[in-house]
Amino acid sequence: MDNCIFCKIVAKQIPAAVVYEDEDVLAFKDINPAAPVHLLVIPKQHVSTLSDCTEEHASVLGKMLALAPKLAKENGIDVKTGADGKPNGGFKTLINTGPDGGQEVYHLHLHMYGGPRPWRGLGL
Repeated sequence: MDNCIFCKIVAKQIPAAVVYEDEDVLAFKDINPAAPVHLLVIPKQHVSTLSDCTEEHASVLGKMLALAPKLAKENGIDVKTGADGKPNGGFKTLINTGPDGGQEVYHLHLHMYGGPRPWRGLGL
């Protein structure tokens, strides 16, 4: 897509703080973070919304979701077990779809939020 900001990031026409890249997906830091850690994971192939996905997208969707725990660990927001044996830390994943779903950029993207709360603008 000629006018898609995320396609321009994939094409290296716009800089981004990339935290992961392979042949199918790209992950980078959000430029307007709503949490101490706010990452975006996108497919390199342009897909406008999750509603546009079909069975042919299953592999890249799985890859995006499976990447989340790895990125969480690398960015210090993974779930850990405390000295008391209880879990602490953690992160939230979110895919906004369409205008009523709060989507602002029409290139499928998975948000990862983590770090100490409160986070802003997430209705939490």
